[in-house]
Amino acid sequence: MMVWPKTNDAIGTVNRGNPCESGLCTLCRADCKGKCETWLSSLKGRKLLYPRDFGSITAGSSNTTHVGVSYNSLRINGYNYGAHGLPQGITNSEDDCIFPNVSLETEFGGEVKTKIRVPMMTGALGSTFIAAKYWESFAIGAALVGYPIVVGENVVGVDKTAELSNGKITKAPELDRRIDTFLRYYDGYGAIIVQLNVEDTRNGVAEYVIEKYGDKVVIELKWGQGAKDIGGEIQVTSIEYAQFLKDRGYVVDPDPALPEVQEAFKHGAIQSFARHSRLGYTSLSSESEVKKSFMESVAYLRKLGYKRISLKTGSYGMEALAMSIKYASEAKLDLLTIDGSGGGTGMSPWNMMESWGVPSINLHAKAYEYANILAGKGKHVVDMAFAGGLAKEDQIFKALALGAPFTKLVCMGRSLMIPAYLGSNIEGVLKPDMKEKLNGNWNELPPAVKEFGSSPEEIFAGYYDVQKKVGKDEMKNIPFGAIANWTAADKLAAGVQQLMAGARKFSLKDISRSDIFAGNRETEKETGIPYLTDVADDVAKKIMKS
Repeated sequence: MMVWPKTNDAIGTVNRGNPCESGLCTLCRADCKGKCETWLSSLKGRKLLYPRDFGSITAGSSNTTHVGVSYNSLRINGYNYGAHGLPQGITNSEDDCIFPNVSLETEFGGEVKTKIRVPMMTGALGSTFIAAKYWESFAIGAALVGYPIVVGENVVGVDKTAELSNGKITKAPELDRRIDTFLRYYDGYGAIIVQLNVEDTRNGVAEYVIEKYGDKVVIELKWGQGAKDIGGEIQVTSIEYAQFLKDRGYVVDPDPALPEVQEAFKHGAIQSFARHSRLGYTSLSSESEVKKSFMESVAYLRKLGYKRISLKTGSYGMEALAMSIKYASEAKLDLLTIDGSGGGTGMSPWNMMESWGVPSINLHAKAYEYANILAGKGKHVVDMAFAGGLAKEDQIFKALALGAPFTKLVCMGRSLMIPAYLGSNIEGVLKPDMKEKLNGNWNELPPAVKEFGSSPEEIFAGYYDVQKKVGKDEMKNIPFGAIANWTAADKLAAGVQQLMAGARKFSLKDISRSDIFAGNRETEKETGIPYLTDVADDVAKKIMKS
């Protein structure tokens, strides 16, 4: 098993806890004072692409990223001549073929195209309280940068202020807040996606959203996620709230209605309750029944008026993967997000997350294989997004290449949430009267922030870029978490541009599987990506023999 280093002396980053493949700590805290790579890039942006202390150092690769089978055991190919996919107006001269001229714009969808400025999207940010607390930063950051954000499952169901009549939503303040926040700064790039699970379907979320927002929203059917193979969970500490959730139709564990549970809570032996969602398709017993039900659901959503529909699936086995690709393609869905094991969670059973499902790289490699079978038959293939433990610019490039040409963007969870935590903590210190509203966790700026300054203009490398976009007067309404999000996204975007320029690919559609190679034979076997010294070895030998 690969053990990821806790420190990176070259770029000056440190993990507070045990790091995972993404470079994030296994347990990521909203009050963290630094300073992993994602945390620090939320302040300094693209500076984190380079070794620190320029002029005083030289730096060498640790060369430990190709052990075992993971995204880090894929390596990125580079070429010493040529240029492909040059955007309009760019020539193949050395003056034009520079990494800032690499286009990162992409799109997904069938009849209606959704435009995106950078090839990434958030994971589903649903009923967990941390999603609600930092939503302004998440959503405004996504809208300003121009990538999709997903409102996850159960947002209406856990909202005490939501009103239902005959089991159907008539008022949904929290869901409205989430959608409206994004749309306030939406400029034609990105999207707001609303997810449906069993309870959301019963509660009439789809009907409510289409009636109020029309085609401004993408609706997403949910089969599962990479962090767990049961429904979503949250934890509550109030027995009254637990009973409210039970009354709303959720599974609550332990059952707050039981006298013995009430007595145990009264004496402190039980201090919290877990709310669970239901499994889907339990009444179905065959692949054909699932397909029939799925197609009926899609037809119903289209009848309601939805022009854009997506599907999110988890790290199930190969049958479910094939079903998701085949059904989504036949139903002409706009996007299929495939979430492998190794990603993050708001609250999943820990050992379940550690031990269930297919790891991301294996699942994504098979997704390409199955999609290619459809394409080889001349069939339409749904646009795809890959998810599951991806956070860094090299992982974005590798995922796009592994699934090319079907993968249009990369779905990332915690790495697009950390900037919001960090920005909110900083804003809470600098605006102490708003600390509680901002969910700030600090009383003073920690040394890792103070070294950059004491004002947002000094701290955030992307501050004036955001100001240029929204205007000086509007900056007072932009949360620091959104500024941090912009800054971190700028680092990721610049990093992807640099990797693409090195691969001589100046448009995302030109990224191909030949732009990566396997760092070991096991990865070659599992992914179908050739071993690095085998790539173009025949061409090299012809050169030597000519």
